[in-house]
Amino acid sequence: MADEDGERTRRADVRDTYDRIATHFASTREYAWPEVEAFVGEHADHSTDGVGLDLGCGNCRHAELLADAGLESVLGVDVSRGLLETGRDRATDRGFDVALCQADAASLPLAADSVAVGVYVATLHHLPTRETRVASLDELARVLAPGGRTLVSAWSTAHDRFDETDGFDTTVEWTLPGGTTVDRFYHIYAPEEFERDLLESNLEIREWELSSGNCYATVAGSSE
Repeated sequence: MADEDGERTRRADVRDTYDRIATHFASTREYAWPEVEAFVGEHADHSTDGVGLDLGCGNCRHAELLADAGLESVLGVDVSRGLLETGRDRATDRGFDVALCQADAASLPLAADSVAVGVYVATLHHLPTRETRVASLDELARVLAPGGRTLVSAWSTAHDRFDETDGFDTTVEWTLPGGTTVDRFYHIYAPEEFERDLLESNLEIREWELSSGNCYATVAGSSE
């Protein structure tokens, strides 16, 4: 019970951290990552009758890509209400449609086999335990429709800023205007550890690569 309470506290801390920095953080995340653009361009244009999911959507810069690709509907999910508000503002300003939902990545309020194209980037590494990270991957497998694909990414030890070769937990400072710093939890994946967690989950790996210090994998659900 103590371990469960401790994990709930750590997950709440991640949520509270991003609520605190949401507005400033979102202002620095204007453009979609090129890896995400390439993935959406390859997969979303064949799935106009399906649902697009941006899991860990932040300010919805990647949900915008899914919406522009012509998907039937797009859902942005994030644990931080503050970040969801920035996503709502972006959608209003730019004129794209996205439904927003506050939820934990390890417990998605979505029906099984409902997602045609998903983006789960720069979020997995914020979950505080391996059990929770694998549980979130299992949830992703549950909601992916047959034939659906999701791009999953996480920071890795291949990044220039890290000297370690094994995966490890750390905090990375975010500096707010005025100089206040806020610690953000990260699990930095070793590339082989990232692959191992994907294999441990109910997802099927279709492609994976290292790019700009991040691990990326294109995955399918186990029901395919």
